[in-house]
Amino acid sequence: MRLVILGGPGAGKGTQAKLLCQDLGIPCLDIGQILRQRIISETELGQQAKPYVEQGELVPDEIMIQFVRQQLLEPGVAKGWLLDGYPRTAFQAEELDFLLEDLEQRLNRVIYLNVPEIILTKRSLARSRADDQLGIIERRIELFYQRTVPILEYYEPRGRLLDVNGEQSPEQIYQEICQRLN
Repeated sequence: MRLVILGGPGAGKGTQAKLLCQDLGIPCLDIGQILRQRIISETELGQQAKPYVEQGELVPDEIMIQFVRQQLLEPGVAKGWLLDGYPRTAFQAEELDFLLEDLEQRLNRVIYLNVPEIILTKRSLARSRADDQLGIIERRIELFYQRTVPILEYYEPRGRLLDVNGEQSPEQIYQEICQRLN
């Protein structure tokens, strides 16, 4: 199974991704977390991404596409994966399809955790990550609505989108996802 999980900052993507990956026995590719690790370990792509991440901006497409290609070529992801944090733009969604075609893989479903903006802000402020400050959070949410929400229009006509009510409890969200994936 090859999945993408989408949602604004604080939507609960990490929680749902962890549950799904455990259940399905597939690796979770948390692109934001992997990118932060690459910045810390000072890899070339990590250093290219660093200034954008530090300002809460989206990392340019060409860097992200290279980065995701590296992740999908890793051993252990050939039989399936869940991408969290990518794609973030309609262009990246299209590029992901081209990349998967090149790798002879196919994306099964895109899970969208639909959560109102005010709740995204509240949840993000409740986390304790160093980059979860109000100004950065507001910028991430703004970018999410500007650039990521149009991805839904890319995936919906292709029959791959699962629009899930992200205001429910984590257990209810997970149950809804599992029912709709089957």
